[in-house]
Amino acid sequence: MNTESPPHEPEASAPYTIEQTLSGIVMGLIVLITFGNVLARYFTSQSFAATEEFSIALLIVLSFLGSSAAFAFDRHIRVDFFVRKLPPGARAVAEWLSFAVTASLFAFIAFYAGKLTWDQYRFEETSPALGVPQWWYTVWMPVLAVALVLRLVVTRMRRPSPPSGNASGSEGRAVQ
Repeated sequence: MNTESPPHEPEASAPYTIEQTLSGIVMGLIVLITFGNVLARYFTSQSFAATEEFSIALLIVLSFLGSSAAFAFDRHIRVDFFVRKLPPGARAVAEWLSFAVTASLFAFIAFYAGKLTWDQYRFEETSPALGVPQWWYTVWMPVLAVALVLRLVVTRMRRPSPPSGNASGSEGRAVQ
């Protein structure tokens, strides 16, 4: 068992990243909205129709923020059993390939979510419960996907070049 702490792990006194702070705020909002709906149902036997709309939108935001935080600390889910068995040069290539595929995926999401948001704006789609413009909810997908791609790039550029004996430094960080 590897007892070393993984690289990029924040120290106890280190300030939270923007992703962690925003995730906490979003989670708090979800809790407040859901708790308000539970209280309304308990006391009035009616629920707020808008709570589901808000909760779904906030869960999407939370998913992107959580993904970005995971990439910031190099704690994203991956299986690197075979990669660890590769020679150092091939490991470095595999890591760059993983980075390129991941960044491409989120760029793809940003592009198509942007098209979806534009269509919702252009065709004046409204939300089912409140009747507000639907793009108010979906605009966060392309914005956060672009932010995630930027986080991937910044994290990758800040990563020190691997020593020759261990190209990835990922022992102990893989999913057990």
